Amino acid sequence: MNKLFGMLLLLCFGLSAMAYDWKGQWISTERSQSQTNEWLAYRKTFTLSDVPAALTARIAADSKYWMWINDSLVVFEGGLKRGPAPGATYFDEVEIAPWLKPGQNTVAVLVWHFGKSGFSHASTGRAGLLFDAQSPAFSLVSDASWRCTLYTAYENTSAPHPNFRLPESNIRFDAQKEIKDWHLSSFKGNLPQALVLARAEAYPFGKLEARPIPLWKDYGLRGYEAIRKSVNGDTLFCRLPYNCHVTPYLHVEAEAGKTIGMLTDNYEGGSEKNVRGEYVTRAGEQTYESLGWMNGHEVIYIIPDGVVVKDVKYRETGYNADFAGSFSSDDPFLNELWKRSARTLYVTMRDTYMDCPDRERAQWWGDEVNELGEAFYALDPRGQKLALKGIYELMNWQREDGVIFSPVPSVNWGRELPLQMLASVGYYGFYTQYFYSGDSTFVPVIYDRLHRYLHEVWQPEANGLVTERSGDWNWGDWGEHVDMGVLTNCWYYLALKAELNFAAMLGKEDDVRMLTGMMNSFVSCFNTKYWNGSAYRSPGYKGETDDRAQAMAVVSGLAAADKYPALLQVFKKEYHASPYMEKYVLEALFRMGEADFALSRMKDRYSKMMGYKDYTTLFEGWGIGADGFGGGTINHAWSGGPLTILSQLLCGIEPTSPGFKTFKIAPRMGSVGNASAKVSTHYGLIEVTIARKGKALTIHAVVPPGTKAEICFPNGKRFHVTAGSQLLKGRAF
Repeated sequence: MNKLFGMLLLLCFGLSAMAYDWKGQWISTERSQSQTNEWLAYRKTFTLSDVPAALTARIAADSKYWMWINDSLVVFEGGLKRGPAPGATYFDEVEIAPWLKPGQNTVAVLVWHFGKSGFSHASTGRAGLLFDAQSPAFSLVSDASWRCTLYTAYENTSAPHPNFRLPESNIRFDAQKEIKDWHLSSFKGNLPQALVLARAEAYPFGKLEARPIPLWKDYGLRGYEAIRKSVNGDTLFCRLPYNCHVTPYLHVEAEAGKTIGMLTDNYEGGSEKNVRGEYVTRAGEQTYESLGWMNGHEVIYIIPDGVVVKDVKYRETGYNADFAGSFSSDDPFLNELWKRSARTLYVTMRDTYMDCPDRERAQWWGDEVNELGEAFYALDPRGQKLALKGIYELMNWQREDGVIFSPVPSVNWGRELPLQMLASVGYYGFYTQYFYSGDSTFVPVIYDRLHRYLHEVWQPEANGLVTERSGDWNWGDWGEHVDMGVLTNCWYYLALKAELNFAAMLGKEDDVRMLTGMMNSFVSCFNTKYWNGSAYRSPGYKGETDDRAQAMAVVSGLAAADKYPALLQVFKKEYHASPYMEKYVLEALFRMGEADFALSRMKDRYSKMMGYKDYTTLFEGWGIGADGFGGGTINHAWSGGPLTILSQLLCGIEPTSPGFKTFKIAPRMGSVGNASAKVSTHYGLIEVTIARKGKALTIHAVVPPGTKAEICFPNGKRFHVTAGSQLLKGRAF
């Protein structure tokens, strides 16, 4: 193990995880060849004289597991895709005492071994389970006394298979090979004795890190919104209430050997094959749930002759955070846009933030920067944990040459997109995560690595400016007319801004002095080099003026207010940004005091996308197919920037100290007459309702206990409000 890797492991793993005395061992079966898409069934029966008051089971698997205790399904899809750091594995902590009873008990675990890596999973190459539950009076740990067998009813489908980015495979289940009731306490069969593979933190499974996000929320089996049949009746199109993660369920009566296909309307999301399922019937009446989640607006069942469908259902699962935030106004378009943004955010959250839940399921950090900002305005504080997990992973996978890259965890990708990495470590990425959550615990852990990336990998000139770096893929945005020189320096300045705050927080006085000097010089040099009197353009750049570049100059603070009139004319003429970067254009307009035009541009940009009435999520590009970008998924959370804009800027709710301990409400209503928003914080729910009538403006604010709010009216009038409900009146302009 090289020195850097050893350092990363020390930084990644807390003392609590390292100090735990693991007794359980990794177990499998001697028949396992750890092949792609291999499934294993484990059982353990044991006797209890008394049930302990509490018993936490620490459970790890390569790659996913489902657990029953005494016939109750306790965990539906446990485990996280592997890779908190290179060579390391996540484990779950599950309180199991409520499911135990005096006398004989049964634990059954089904493990799905992906058997391949992808853009979000680093496989060990070995199928296995680790179970460790210890209390002073009783311990239950995985060892040779457990039972385990290959579950050969689970098979691979024939081609086509999911594209190379996905570690998951298609799942085919042949019910003629089913081990009936193997997971129930009444099971009379005898599985083979388990094979011990390794001690808890031994090769190839590596160091163990506690799962930092909640177990999935299981919404239970539900009926579909509507079901329609194809003309010849061999296909069922089952409508879901919205785009979500589902596992399809069926109840049929059939002859033996009939193959039922299951997929969604997003099977080819983003022009690449996603996952699908197949079920091969046994004779008689039977039920089945395909356990690999898929997503879309419709689940499609392909039914062969000889099969009678008695019922079909679906189970939605997803990240365990509630939509505690909200937005509404007297403008239905904006309301629907916020709603679709929130749905798109949620469907791109699971093991990691994802660019999309179909083509890649990968943690691209350009997407994640937008997503983590949306989470503060849409979800309860549990939603904040996913970005924190991503921060540790991003920095723990830093290359030996100091470069950081995404997506991670991954072993078949390692290329840097320089601007995405600057966005990640900077003001909208790491700093927003800290300031909006109030959690600074990650800062001392990652600071030195962040500093190395910004000052060794990037080598700023004496004036603070930087030249473009090709990295491995010098990508600024989809679309045309991307001014990389201006964008590079804006993103770099925002990264320095974050680092300066972190350095001050950590008492790194030398770094504070160095960064302060760099940033002071940066502002004047940036404007001297790039401002041409009417717009920001790089010397030698030949394309049309880049709206993204102007926006980044504004939101970074590099563009002073005297340049706003000229920049407004650029924004009225140039429309090059993809939905990813349009978020920053809209923010710039609000920051410039141009709320009316910001809302007009928002509607203009999103009208085509919103015109697809059957979709509840937002797209990778402005349209579908030829009007899309990058393959054109219809569920890409980087498009949800308006969610943040409407809650943060139109309704004006922004923190003024970490974690919303203090915050301001400074609405910029534009053409909107009435609006309201809720934001969930660790202190409670912030609520604001704004109503305009002529020149009069009223703001009703609910301020959580332990916090203070500054209410700012457009005419400059300000009120300071402590916890409670306040109705304030002022002028709209």
